[in-house]
Amino acid sequence: MTFASQAAPTAPRTSTPVEGYQSGTCNIGPAEIARRRRAGHVGLITAIVLLAVLVLIDAPPLLRLLVALPAAAAASGYLQAYLKFCAGFGSRGVYNFGELGTTRQVEDPAARRQDRARSTQIGLASLAIGVLVGLAVAVLPL
Repeated sequence: MTFASQAAPTAPRTSTPVEGYQSGTCNIGPAEIARRRRAGHVGLITAIVLLAVLVLIDAPPLLRLLVALPAAAAASGYLQAYLKFCAGFGSRGVYNFGELGTTRQVEDPAARRQDRARSTQIGLASLAIGVLVGLAVAVLPL
């Protein structure tokens, strides 16, 4: 049994009146999460197809670095779905737990700063994953 005084601290909530939004932690609901997951699938499939084509045409290793682009896109989609946080929404200071295409403004400046920081983290992590995948397919004998 956990008492409120012993519970682990949670991410700070803002005055934004929507259940589920947590600044820097969660800014999208189920429909948006599914959209990000689909984007990850598209990026992954694109990376695999591109790599297959480059291997089939015996492209030089340097050209295989192009796989980094769709790999980064796939990483971005999957990270956003896993984290339940849209980097684009976080950068713009909005969130969505409703229908696709609708957003609400984050009013609290501190919450917007946390959202921008999380967006930057997701962007940098996606870039790093893309670069690592690109380097791996460039140096591995395929």
